[in-house]
Amino acid sequence: MEHPFAITLDVGTSKANHTGSWRNERPVYVHRLPPCNHACPAGEDIQGWLSFAESGDYEAAWRALTENNPLPAIMGRVCYHPCEGACNRAAIDAAVGINSVERFLGDQAIAQGWAFAPPAQESGKRVLVVGAGPSGLSAAYHLRRFGHAVTIREAGPLPGGMMRFGIPKYRLPRDVLDAEVKRIADMGVRIEYDAKVENIRDAMTEGGFDAAFLAVGAHIAKRAYIPAGEAAKVLDAVQVLRSMEGEDKPLLGRRVVVYGGGNTAIDVARTAKRLGAEEAVIVYRRTRDKMPAHDFEVEEALEEGVMMKWLSTIKNVESGSITVEKMALDDKGFPQPTGEYETLEADSVVLALGQDVDLSLLDGVPGLVVENGVVKVGPNMMTGAPGVFAGGDMVPSERTVTVAVGHGKKAARHIDAWLRGATYDPAPKHELASFDKLNTWYYGEAPKTVRPVLEIARRKSTFEEVVAGLDETNALFEARRCLSCGNCFECDNCYGVCPDNAVIKLGPGKGFEFNYDYCKGCGLCGAECPCGAIRMVPETI
Repeated sequence: MEHPFAITLDVGTSKANHTGSWRNERPVYVHRLPPCNHACPAGEDIQGWLSFAESGDYEAAWRALTENNPLPAIMGRVCYHPCEGACNRAAIDAAVGINSVERFLGDQAIAQGWAFAPPAQESGKRVLVVGAGPSGLSAAYHLRRFGHAVTIREAGPLPGGMMRFGIPKYRLPRDVLDAEVKRIADMGVRIEYDAKVENIRDAMTEGGFDAAFLAVGAHIAKRAYIPAGEAAKVLDAVQVLRSMEGEDKPLLGRRVVVYGGGNTAIDVARTAKRLGAEEAVIVYRRTRDKMPAHDFEVEEALEEGVMMKWLSTIKNVESGSITVEKMALDDKGFPQPTGEYETLEADSVVLALGQDVDLSLLDGVPGLVVENGVVKVGPNMMTGAPGVFAGGDMVPSERTVTVAVGHGKKAARHIDAWLRGATYDPAPKHELASFDKLNTWYYGEAPKTVRPVLEIARRKSTFEEVVAGLDETNALFEARRCLSCGNCFECDNCYGVCPDNAVIKLGPGKGFEFNYDYCKGCGLCGAECPCGAIRMVPETI
């Protein structure tokens, strides 16, 4: 979806022949691709829904947002917002708080009871989705919108996948997760729990499914060989986080060591502190700047008293202690062992070294190719087996909720086309609305709104949500910080600065057009357009 206000005119109109020889270039209104949209792995039309939000029409903004992503309240909490990293506003003061506004809209939808509309008609086709994590839920939602009957089979007792069993409650409250899953189920998606698919071909044949989307999460912890005594307590991070969903919480002790440097390691260490550990130490073999965990999560962990031991590796584990070898960087920046050892007290050691996917359901399926523990898929997300598609953790990609949601949407579009005997061809992307195409003189400074954070004392002892949302006033302010990069928002600048009265207003929401009989091609309109929605093109006579 493009910005609703921009108008693109045909550069070859007959009026170009009426201008004489004095004009070498003429202006045209264009659509350019906002960098936030371009950077979003879920493929959201961020600028489009922000335009509704900044006018105060929150339901319209939410519906525009959920055209691409059915989980905004979740994503507003757990997405690492690459859109903000690409935002042009950062070159003026600070990036627009896109993620904050997304969360506000998601929370509004839950509070107001906004629901998804059922499909206009049924297709008669049946699709099996394996896994109720972010990718599976996204695919099921989009497939249902196309009118297909969708069944999700989930091996676990509850929906959400790694969103539930890998993200702690202090980052993602479970009532928020449950509310957004329920909204998808309410539109007619059937979810079966404790229903592990043992063989995908058998499941499709027995269930009469026309296609399948595989979205099994990476729930199997990777192991490393570390010598350990018989009484040593060594756990894996997935096991610890998963057990937090049950009544019997893990007994980690007063001194907990976490081995690893990703976001999961951070989550386990922060969880340990909340469970009463006096010490939670992360041992990581490289330096902080090489740590895969996101910097803001590392900062929050440090604030909560989690300690970090950089350039260190665990050599062995005994009952009540571990031996750590110090590392040093070589001339290429890689850590090398030094032969220096240190003993740390530890009641338990938690390994957070990454996760693998259980691919046993693919055994014996002809055509499927598995490489490096993931399934090989084509550009249309289909595996080598006709009608079997895959996404999320099962395919080569970055493993985040946002990427998984994007995979689900992309796969659903290709599955729908495949079921209809067609091919889905996405529309070509417009050129990027880079910062140099903007006229930022028109935008005053407006500091980014900072989200409230729970005080440290309560963060160390409870699983209350750490980062709070914006209220309506702040969310509205944040939405209005958007520069509308590359797309007309009807500021009237072109109309006001044109010396020839060649700009015609078409009415609210309809944009403008040029009367080339009057336009001399001076380019003043393009130079003064704040958002870069006018391009000067060579004249054709």
